[in-house]
Order: sequence, then structure tokens, then C-alpha cells
Amino acid sequence: MTFPKIPQAEEVAAHFGRSLNAARRDDYPYRHWQLSDVLPESLAAAVLILPIAPPFIADCGGVRDLDNGKRTFFTPELQAQFPTCAVLAEAMQRPEIARLFAQTCSIDVNGSYLRMEYIQDTDGAWLEPHRDIPEKLFSMVLYLCTGPEAKDWGTDIYDMECRWVGRSSAEFNSAVIFVAGPDTWHGFDPRPIKGVRRLMEINYVHPGWRDRDQLSFPDRPITV
Repeated sequence: MTFPKIPQAEEVAAHFGRSLNAARRDDYPYRHWQLSDVLPESLAAAVLILPIAPPFIADCGGVRDLDNGKRTFFTPELQAQFPTCAVLAEAMQRPEIARLFAQTCSIDVNGSYLRMEYIQDTDGAWLEPHRDIPEKLFSMVLYLCTGPEAKDWGTDIYDMECRWVGRSSAEFNSAVIFVAGPDTWHGFDPRPIKGVRRLMEINYVHPGWRDRDQLSFPDRPITV
């Protein structure tokens, strides 16, 4: 018996679609969307209990690509090992979800590729203010944080001069979406992490994405 019970990809896609349709748009300091109840609760819980240990990184340097060999992507190999990863990847790959992303964010996603990273930050992790590269057609951060202090583990938001202007909510099973642009500065200011800050970054990326080993379906482009 699998615990918790993992829903089918069709059910996950329908649940996520309702969340995306109900997303709240905010244009300050740049256009972004806030989502709640993103995944079926059982699937969110299943991600949390994946037997994947948080990586040990002595000094991240304020970036994620300092040691790519320690990052966890929902690759075909990981999906073959864990049904949780396979179901979530299949749901995000479905044409009806691709259409919703395209309509919501006003972007062309046809021919792009799904990229999903499972992130487990521990104490000492931080991210310098940065903007995502345009090869990421959109960025969605899905928060799977738990614990009494997890509410303070959201993404920090900055204005064009990199001045702190706010912080997204890190409520469990919530998410934020934005499209990379000249003003989309964000990061994670240094602060204590008691426990593990779990989240996922989900993107559709340009067909020419160089790191093919990060893709969920390297041979299956997104179709709408």
C-alpha cells in the first residue's frame, strides 16, 4: 500500500487548474500571481516524505548553481524511481495546463520544456537579489514549508534599485508565479532556518535550454 495515496495526473491537473484560475494578480513591484491550495493535499504530503536528503552545501555563495551536482530535478530517472515525481510531472506537462499558463501569463509556451526542481534549503542558505534569465518562460515557486517559523521563509521581493519591498507568503501549498523581466528582482535574505525550507521551482524553458539533464521530458516538448 502506498501512503499517502497518490492521485492520478488527471486529478492533479484539474486541482491545479482550479488554483491557477483563481490566482490573485498583483502588479507591484512587478506583475505576479499568488496561488493557494495548489496541489491535492495527499500529493503535497507525498513530496514532503520523498526519501531525498537535503544536500550539504558549506557555502552557497548566494546562488543555486554553485554545485549543480547536488540539485534535485524531476528527471525521467527520478520519475521512474518515485511515482510522486512522475504524477506531478505528467500533470504539469498536460496540454490543458500549458494552455492555462499561456493564457494567464500571456506567453507562448508551445515547444518549450518542463523543468522542475525540488529544493531543500537548510540553515545558512540564502539567495542574492537576482532576475531570472529570459530562457525561463515563467517561474513558479511552490512552497512546501512546514514548522512554526516557516511563514517567514517566503521569497524576498525588491524594486529596480534592489531595495527590499516585501516578502511572499510561504504558506504550505501556496505558490507565486512571475515572468522574467528587467524589474523582477527577487531573492532570499539571510535568516535562520530551523528545519528544512522545502519548495519547488517549476518552469517552462526555451527549446534551446542548454542543461538537458534538468528537464522532466527532454524528448517531449510542451504542446497546447
